[in-house]
Amino acid sequence: MVIKRSSIAVAGLLALLLTAGCGGSSTSAGTVEASGGSYGGCEVTGKRGEFTLKPVVADTLSVQGDLPSPGWWNGDTVAAIKDGFEYCMAATIAHRAGLSKLAIENTPFDALVSGRTQNFDLALAEISITDERKQVVNFSTPYFASNIGVMAKKGADVTAQNIRTLRLGVKQGTAGALWVMNTLKPEQQPKVFTGDPEMSAALQAGQIDAAFQDVAIMLGSAVKSNGLLEVVGQYDTGESYGALYPKDSPNAETLNKIIDQMKADGTFDRLSATYLSKAFGGDPARIPLWTTR
Repeated sequence: MVIKRSSIAVAGLLALLLTAGCGGSSTSAGTVEASGGSYGGCEVTGKRGEFTLKPVVADTLSVQGDLPSPGWWNGDTVAAIKDGFEYCMAATIAHRAGLSKLAIENTPFDALVSGRTQNFDLALAEISITDERKQVVNFSTPYFASNIGVMAKKGADVTAQNIRTLRLGVKQGTAGALWVMNTLKPEQQPKVFTGDPEMSAALQAGQIDAAFQDVAIMLGSAVKSNGLLEVVGQYDTGESYGALYPKDSPNAETLNKIIDQMKADGTFDRLSATYLSKAFGGDPARIPLWTTR
């Protein structure tokens, strides 16, 4: 552009946010073959085969993500996804690496960031780069700046002044969850959800007063609520998204070169304009910037 309680309770919540599982390593997977130089509905750019990778599956870029995610991965199932910022980012990487297949696996977010997945080349799930996560996984060079967004029911009394007193919701394993607990420090322990749809549903049902997640994701969730929810504020955390690599990935250096090339040639700007602006329903920069003071 991003709790006052016993030490035992705090430690327990931290463990849940960082390592708790969702009951499985994945829910679905699918493979798309390039047709006419494209993957799904993506218009890939750059020179095909300019770079060489050593993928875990021959002639295939294996990508894990946490789906659905409007704007980033458009579609409710792996089979339905044909475009989106991160989907087409992966497609462009596959194209520039000369790989004719793109394999997508839907994987729980907390499993990704805790390093509990395997047999993939990279993961793309709007993952904020943090020092804690670097202990178990590797990250690419940043490709998107992220702030923490605050979503509430439309017209609800949720402000920067009263936010600490409200019932808050966070997504399990996210940087936003840790930020709420360690920096915002609300009076009540946040309720932890396994996914964005579950958190949005709880917000609509009145089970929580406000939800915290990256502002780009929150804007997409608000659009899907058909006007019931809105993003009322955002906090600047100075964080960025990065692709996640398996520890000691042999492809890290080459993938970073491809991502840096995509930044330099304007590919990410075009992907944002094509997919995120529509999903966001507005400019993220126009969301009021809140402070913790």
